[in-house]
Amino acid sequence: MMYVIKDSCISCGACEAECPVGAISAGDGIYVISSECIDCGACANVCPVDAPQAE
Repeated sequence: MMYVIKDSCISCGACEAECPVGAISAGDGIYVISSECIDCGACANVCPVDAPQAE
């Protein structure tokens, strides 16, 4: 199961810096998680608005 970033994303970038495999990048208005996600949850742990959620 991988994580996805919900519309509540405020584009702060905290998740991108935390991802150990570089699976997160800036998208169109919100950040996006690629299929390289290893389901570690690091992004969810640092997000101030709980945008990354397990799919």
